[in-house]
Amino acid sequence: MDARQLRYFLAVVDYDGFIRAAEHLLIAQPSLSQTIKTLEREIGVPLFHRVGRRALLSEAGRELVGPARLVLRDLEAAEDAMAALKGVRRGRLDLVAMPSPAVEPLTTLISQYSVRHPHVVVNTSAAFTAAEVISSVQSGSSEIGLLGTDKPITVQDANVLPLERQPMVLLANPRHTEFSDRQSITGEELEGQRLVVSQRGSLMRAQVDELLARGVGLVIAAEVAHRSSLLPLVLAGVGHAILPEAWAPMARHAGVHVVRLLPAVDLHISLISRRQGLTPAARAFVEVAEAYAATSNDMDR
Repeated sequence: MDARQLRYFLAVVDYDGFIRAAEHLLIAQPSLSQTIKTLEREIGVPLFHRVGRRALLSEAGRELVGPARLVLRDLEAAEDAMAALKGVRRGRLDLVAMPSPAVEPLTTLISQYSVRHPHVVVNTSAAFTAAEVISSVQSGSSEIGLLGTDKPITVQDANVLPLERQPMVLLANPRHTEFSDRQSITGEELEGQRLVVSQRGSLMRAQVDELLARGVGLVIAAEVAHRSSLLPLVLAGVGHAILPEAWAPMARHAGVHVVRLLPAVDLHISLISRRQGLTPAARAFVEVAEAYAATSNDMDR
């Protein structure tokens, strides 16, 4: 078993089959298939079940995914460390982020990081729940994770760096002016209002569900999977939206009035990373995040 075999194996997993994996790897499909067959012979068990043109992971294949990612990540770390000794600043950083942290503070973190390390490519993937972010980091798919939770968290076998707290705000429907001169409102004052919401699993949706459970007569006008759709729907006059404060600058720039919700409920933004074996690129990103967190904590005092 070698790094090339593992890289080919993960390509079949990530690109959902041999055809797309071969295209991504820029090799002929028969060559890819032969490499996987050789790997299966070496370990003595099938890694995929071939069903027509599809390749479904076997039980052994599912068990190999996590260790394979970690092996390749550690190899990349070793290569980057040797490159750093030669004065070469290059590499790739894989991180995963939930939608609101991906607006801020991720934008600021990547901006600061890129100034210091302009030759490192930052590859950001999306997750919609904290559990998805944690799983991605623990499995080795991503080195760094950015997530938001309703309270501070701890994560098994991972470092957690609290970055900031974002209060929940209301993006007011511009076609309704009843909140246009307000700086804050309570949940009860949303009685009878139409809201656009995300699917369950986020703090902003939990806020709406809690108000409904308390008997506040909200009307859910639209429910969307992609939270990037919420602000456009507000602008279109479909309804108000409850979101973390990270969305406020974009909303104000677009002409949407932002109102603080009372009592205050905060989204706790944290960065998580593996405790050992981070690549130099990932360690450098953590350093940028630590400096950001220190500034954020100073402002909170």
